[in-house]
Amino acid sequence: MYAEFLFRTSLLRGLWLAVLTVFLVLAGCGEAKKNFASIDITGAEFGKDFSFVDGDGKPVTLAQFKGQVVVLFFGYTQCPDVCPTTMTEVAEAKRLLGAKGDKVVGLFVTLDPERDTAQVLKGYTANFGPQIIGARTASSEQLTAVTKDFRVYYKKVDGKNPGSYTLDHTAASFVYDPQGRLRLYTRYGMGAQSLAADIAQIL
Repeated sequence: MYAEFLFRTSLLRGLWLAVLTVFLVLAGCGEAKKNFASIDITGAEFGKDFSFVDGDGKPVTLAQFKGQVVVLFFGYTQCPDVCPTTMTEVAEAKRLLGAKGDKVVGLFVTLDPERDTAQVLKGYTANFGPQIIGARTASSEQLTAVTKDFRVYYKKVDGKNPGSYTLDHTAASFVYDPQGRLRLYTRYGMGAQSLAADIAQIL
């Protein structure tokens, strides 16, 4: 009887070890958790789509960038520091990615349609290289709606002259993966190397 008890105990222990081994193997086959420098917002209930107009008057939609990473930033062309710094980092991140950089698009959406005409936007984004696109909303109502959807803050700050105002605004970018899913919230000043490393993980 004792020998039979030991045999059954050994058998059960062996079965449990086998089950545990299978579980660990299956767990190892899953996608490893990624370590981003940006904030991972995968599954966010906002920013699921967008629709703008570029400097040539052509529509700019999320669907047309399928298979590419999109870095979306809201700013304005007369911004003295945050906006040009951010777009420079996007351009540098593309360069650091080498051939993979061709799969990255920078999308600069103006918060200042009053001064940022289509032509102004086109000239501004050209300073940062290819695949950096300037875009506008079709109306002020759409701008209000899209910034509300993305939780982007902006406010006009009056200058000494009527046309010399500035804008306080959210200084962050939103990164979409090649499947069109919003994945990352990148903070201002993160640096091109960190941005490139994050993009490489989702390409």
